Amino acid sequence: MNRLLPFFGFMLLVALFGFGIWWNTQHDQNAIPSPLLNKPAPAFDLPKLYEPAQTVSKADLLGRPYLLNVFASWCIECGVEHPVLEAEGPGLGVQLVGYNYKDAPADAKRWLAEHGNPYNLLIADEPGHTAIDFGVYGAPESFLIDAKGVIRYKHIGPLTPDVMANELKPAIAAMLKETP
Repeated sequence: MNRLLPFFGFMLLVALFGFGIWWNTQHDQNAIPSPLLNKPAPAFDLPKLYEPAQTVSKADLLGRPYLLNVFASWCIECGVEHPVLEAEGPGLGVQLVGYNYKDAPADAKRWLAEHGNPYNLLIADEPGHTAIDFGVYGAPESFLIDAKGVIRYKHIGPLTPDVMANELKPAIAAMLKETP
């Protein structure tokens, strides 16, 4: 029996390794679930990018759904996402709020002047403290927030035409259908 113990140990390792491979092929490895989904968005009070003496709070945005899009001038993938936001943002049916993340205001303004401004409202979080409360990993990220201030959808990475058509627009439609 002692001579079979290494064989059974080896077979157990092979079975665990095989299960791990199977598990990884069955699940999206890029999906990072957010613990904030279907929970109230964190409170915030951030300055407007172009008027830093004025602030925007979570309370100011209640009553109307919005897409909070985290971007920065230093973010390469934001350049991939930006033309999609410009093309499809106006037709989404929700306010598009740009959330400038860990970026010097002058750099963000220069980037928007060069690439265009698809946003209805722009807020800035240069130190990045509020982003921690949202669980932001980096830019770009997007949060769909309903009129009551509840996060209904989160996407990490650039919003591509495919993501817009297959994920974001259906999430917006479902959310708007529930809103009285």
